[in-house]
Formats: sequence, structure tokens, C-alpha cells
Amino acid sequence: MSLNNPVLAPLSPVKSGQSGFQVPTDFLKRLNGFLGEQVESFEPEIRHLARYAVENSGRRLRPILVYFSGVGLDGTFLEEQVRAAAVIELVHIATLVHDDILDGAETRRRCPTVFHKHGPSIAVLLGDALFAHALRLASDFPTTVVCREVSQATRSVCAGETRQVTLRGDLNLEIGEYLRIIELKTAELFRVSCLLGTLVVDGDDISRSQSMGSFGKHLGRAYQIFDDAADFLGKEDSLGKTLGTDLATRKLTLPALLLRDRIGVDGLTQLLEQLSGSPEDVRIAVTQAMEEHDIFPGVIEFFRRELHAARVGLERSGLNKFSNSALESLVAFLENEFDNLITAS
Repeated sequence: MSLNNPVLAPLSPVKSGQSGFQVPTDFLKRLNGFLGEQVESFEPEIRHLARYAVENSGRRLRPILVYFSGVGLDGTFLEEQVRAAAVIELVHIATLVHDDILDGAETRRRCPTVFHKHGPSIAVLLGDALFAHALRLASDFPTTVVCREVSQATRSVCAGETRQVTLRGDLNLEIGEYLRIIELKTAELFRVSCLLGTLVVDGDDISRSQSMGSFGKHLGRAYQIFDDAADFLGKEDSLGKTLGTDLATRKLTLPALLLRDRIGVDGLTQLLEQLSGSPEDVRIAVTQAMEEHDIFPGVIEFFRRELHAARVGLERSGLNKFSNSALESLVAFLENEFDNLITAS
């Protein structure tokens, strides 16, 4: 299958002067071909919907984590890694389809969402079909560990989203609760990507798989903190998705929680009640309040704490030099992107 969107745009060098993160082109080409084969196996009634969701699903970050968690020193990979990456990517795509319903998002990757094009009922059913097919693929592995881990991760994502919806509008939300939610809804798929990337190649090294799972979990938490900051500081034309949806649906993420802690629940309530106009106008006004109260240094602290924990997990994993260097570059790239986001505000 030929994807309309680039799998991953060229990545810029990181501040440290390294050459930047190298995209595993051959692996992603094989993965895209495999995903295309899976799309063609869907029933004709939903095949075009599955194709649209897969072709507009983004940068394949989780499959990249699968690849580098188990790739050989010379860059070689196994077919099992391709299949494991496809399983996780299909679960991720399904969560995006469902997320866009919950957030009322109209665009993703600069394209209309399935929800916006076809309505919530079709989007719900498509997401369910993608989940089901992912588990079907997971059941083909000779070990039950893959299916068990993917099933657990899928359930965790649903639990995190459920908790976030339940607490929507709760201005007393604790930061610890927020961290738990992002661990479930985002970091869990990062964790299982790194764990399975190692496990399907070297199933006997449980310690390494667990250390890589820790790396993935903390990287995923850092990634979500970055995404939540971008919801206030980013630009839609560069990020390619609808911004301000969390604020519009009264989902309090880390920047809003730190603002709440600075001005109090009453202060945040008054701020939100006073604002009117378009969602973008409201987002800009809240961002200005965050800058006035200097809350972004706190966001930076949380972000860097997670990256440090990720680096500890990576160091303990004892990966080969090729894998370790690539994942270090990925961490550095995310750190650099976060710094650019903060300094550009």
C-alpha cells in the first residue's frame, strides 16, 4: 500500500550536535506493506474506512520503538518485529479514531478525522474493528505473551480515557491523578512497544524487556506532557491537528493544573467564565494567563524528570550500540522539540 502522507518528516539535528534521529526506512516500508495487506483483508463495507485511518495515522513512532528495541547491531530486523509493530500501530490508530470523537476534533495530520467525515457512530465501529484486528494478529504469535500484553495495554488505554472523561470539568483534579491518566492512555502503548520489541527477538531476557518497558513508559509520559504543552503553545498549521480541544472539553492537563495551583480553583473558574469567543481565542487567553503566572517552568520540570527516568531505563537495558545510540537520539530529539516549543512562546 502506498501511503499518501510521509511516514515521518525529516528530523532536525538535536542541540548537542548529534546528527539527529535516523528513521528506519526499510523497516517502515515493510511495515506499511504489511498494514496494506491487513487493510485488504477487512470486509468491503469498512475497507475504505480502515484504509483512510491507516493512511492518515501519523509518524509510526510506536513501531519505530519496536524496531530499535530489538534491532540487530547491523540494522537487521525480524518479521516478528514487523508483525508486533503492526499490532501496536493498529491499536494506536483505533484509539485515535475514538479520541477524535471524545474531543470533537475535526482534523488530524491535516486531514479530516473519521469522526468529522462520517460521524460518531461510524467512527466508533471502525475503532472497534481496528482493535479486533489487532488482537487477531496478536493471537498468531507462538507465545501468548504478545496477546496478553497487547490486551492489557488496550484495556489500560480505555481505562485512562474513561477516567479522564469522568473527571472532565473537575477543577480539583490532583496532579498525581493526571500523571496516572497519561500513564494509562499514552505511556502504556510506549511501554508495550519497547517491551515487545525486545521480547519477540530475545524472549529469554526478561530483565532487558522490563527495563525497556520502563524506558517506554517514561518516554510516553514525557511525550504526553509535550503534547499537552503544545495544545497551548503550538500552532495548528505546523502540528497538523485541532488544538485547544482539551480546554474546550474542560479536560485539565498539566499546564492548566499548574495554573490552577497558582491562582486557585476560584481564580481558574473566574478566568474560564469570563472568556468568550472562539475556542482559539479562549486558548490564546488562557495561554497568556499561564505565561503571566510563569507556569511553564513547572511543566519543564515534570518533562525533564520523565526524560531522566527514561534514560535510566535505557541504560539498564544493555542494548547493542546501534539500538542504544538511536534511542538516545530519539530522546534528545524530543527534548529539543520541547525546548523549541517553550522558547518560541
